[in-house]
Amino acid sequence: MRSGISLRDDFDGEGLRLLARQTKDAAQARRLLALASIYDDGSRSDAARLGRVTLRIVRDWVMRFNARGADGLGRLPVIRRG
Repeated sequence: MRSGISLRDDFDGEGLRLLARQTKDAAQARRLLALASIYDDGSRSDAARLGRVTLRIVRDWVMRFNARGADGLGRLPVIRRG
């Protein structure tokens, strides 16, 4: 079974929970807490349930987080379908 894309190694679950408490953006806090659960050996499915999203969205969050850190999980663009 694949483990998915690895999270950056310069953060940990405790650090992400601290950032989640400090942000004023509730959606960013939810994303940080979901990724914190992965750092704490939780499954990607658990992170998706915690974040109330699909596994694909969790993968997108991991990619953004790996590229830009916690700032990458801030306000995300809204995609509207015609």
